[in-house]
Amino acid sequence: MTLDTTINSALVRPLHQTRALVLMGGGARTAYQVGVLRALAALLRLQPGASMRFPFQVLVGTSAGAINAAFLASAATHGLDALDRLAGFWSRLDSRHVYRLELARWARWSRITAAMQLWATARRQGAVLDSMPLIDTLHRRISLAGIDEALLSGAVQALAVTASSYSTGVHWTFCHTARDLAHPGWSRPGRRAAFQHIGIEHLLASSAIPFLFPAMPLWVDERREYFGDGAMRQISPLSPAMHLGAHQILVIGVGQPQRTVVGGPNAREPGFGDIAGHALASVFHDTLQADVEQAQRVTRTLQQLPREVAAVLPYRPLEVLALQPSQSLDALALKQLPHLGAPLRRALAGLGALANGAPLASYLLFEPEFVQTLVALGERDAYARKHELLAFFT
Repeated sequence: MTLDTTINSALVRPLHQTRALVLMGGGARTAYQVGVLRALAALLRLQPGASMRFPFQVLVGTSAGAINAAFLASAATHGLDALDRLAGFWSRLDSRHVYRLELARWARWSRITAAMQLWATARRQGAVLDSMPLIDTLHRRISLAGIDEALLSGAVQALAVTASSYSTGVHWTFCHTARDLAHPGWSRPGRRAAFQHIGIEHLLASSAIPFLFPAMPLWVDERREYFGDGAMRQISPLSPAMHLGAHQILVIGVGQPQRTVVGGPNAREPGFGDIAGHALASVFHDTLQADVEQAQRVTRTLQQLPREVAAVLPYRPLEVLALQPSQSLDALALKQLPHLGAPLRRALAGLGALANGAPLASYLLFEPEFVQTLVALGERDAYARKHELLAFFT
């Protein structure tokens, strides 16, 4: 987040406080967000005179977080129940609904042959997995008409998802409101925004983890460009919420500040899986932490200024509450590896991706056992910080 973003997003001040939910990406790891939100719904219902309305006006999602954000938008007219409905969506999910691994029958019983065919598939289609199951799941489970209804009724003001263009290197934010044509979007170095109707193709583009899922074509500036995961080149994950008028931002990430060292001081040289897991962890986490810290630092500076000085500045204080898992998701995934599909498990093992923990596999473990483990962790973390959450909403 730059000061330029802070200034420009504050020039038009809404009459009412606007609360945004920012959901970061991380494949199967984003099941953690489900637990946090389900606990939040329970906490809000227990408050005296509690409102049953949907608690966020702006929804911003990246990668699999974009899928969560879109689902919430589609159910926002149901108020707080939308948060529980998201949990229901994940409870009926497994890897067969997300991706398919095309392996010849003869290659499934050998790590080496499975790995070789995996590389061949990646060279042929630019990704190792087929995302057709996810396309079918999103069409069946996310109501685009429900999103439009929520926007028109005022249940939410805006839905935004992010994606990164392989064609130009520009990071795009696609915003959907009740009056898309009335908004020109914004442009910053390396970052663009466009107001347009968000469809399933935008969710597929945003969640296309590099190397694992194929790129998705989208139309921007009257031309077709190919897009991948929105976490790539995302230097300012809070920026879309600020541009859309947020005064408060609840951001739920799925990274971890420091991963556990496997093997102690005599740990072996990192292999393919270690490097791939580290790269994905950096993509999905590091920019969030830096952006949150800068937003909080700017807000503290504004709060220390004399009131009469702050009143004439083109800035506004921004309240940011960030939640991250309190436990290593790599370690939790390692315990769940037996539930990963056997063909994919053998292929990843043949590439050395499982030799030093399970950082890469944790993005693909959409199996119910891992999902429920993350949901339970999200609930525990939310209850552990219930005073912060309730203060944020009051």
